[in-house]
Amino acid sequence: MDEYLLSVLNESNRVISKLQILSNYFEDDVVYKIYLRTQVIHKLFETNTELNASKLELFHLQFTQSVIDLLKRIKKNNEKNVSLVYNEIQLNNDLVGKMNESVHTEKNFNLDKQRQTLKINTSLRRLYQVLSEDSTDFPFSKNISSFSARYAKDFFYDISPVLFDELVIYTNEEVYTNSYAIIERKLLGKLCKYDFKTDFYCGLKAGNVIVEVYKFLNTDSYYLFLPSRNLFLLFDPAKISTMDLETTVSKKSAIMQELRYKTDRLESSILGLKTFIPLDIRNLLQESYNKISDISFLDNISSADVQANILKTMLNTDMM
Repeated sequence: MDEYLLSVLNESNRVISKLQILSNYFEDDVVYKIYLRTQVIHKLFETNTELNASKLELFHLQFTQSVIDLLKRIKKNNEKNVSLVYNEIQLNNDLVGKMNESVHTEKNFNLDKQRQTLKINTSLRRLYQVLSEDSTDFPFSKNISSFSARYAKDFFYDISPVLFDELVIYTNEEVYTNSYAIIERKLLGKLCKYDFKTDFYCGLKAGNVIVEVYKFLNTDSYYLFLPSRNLFLLFDPAKISTMDLETTVSKKSAIMQELRYKTDRLESSILGLKTFIPLDIRNLLQESYNKISDISFLDNISSADVQANILKTMLNTDMM
């Protein structure tokens, strides 16, 4: 084997190795078929030393190298897109981590609702006794306002300031008042009737002002508690009938769920982005494969107009 042929074959092996790496990267049928066909052509010159080695050299120069340059360009563009996805995933994970540090779980909220209900029922029973006896004793349980302070941001529902004002309006004739609390007369009577058995229903907020809504057990009667003023008034549920009160998951938890779902979708898309080849490029690659698979291809390989022109056009395609 003469030195020229040996040099051409060695260079051919290096070119084919590059194509093999790209074939493994893209895992695309057309690219793999081109890689296999290129091996066949190489083997043909390796086993038939009488063939003109310059044709193999020209084949790689006009065809294989153009394919490699094209696939490298696509690979670089894909890796840039994958990098952007990884950055978005990292930002999502960081945001979820920060939110997770401050969010109160639904389980804790439900447990604390029960504790708060007990505090309210006990406090109202004591308030009734204080008012009945005209006592100056403090009637409220310890930290009765901490529940709203802790959970309002995540679990209470937003209402308008106008609606809030409607909910807490009253006249002096309608309420009992002492130095600790204000309670509607009709509400106190209803509490006595139902033995102070109520349950937390929902929380409402308008900006920084907050009310807790409670429901009498086994009835359709409600009342509200305004912690900032220790105010208790009957509550008409029709005023919030258009609100969706079914969801108990906090706002932050809902956002976290959406971010996790989005992250899962982004992660599942990475492999597709990494190996993506535009359809028009795949069609051109398929066309080129068909050309080099033609039995008469090598007869025309010395022509300067061999399919390299197609591949060079592909290299000039804007894939950004």
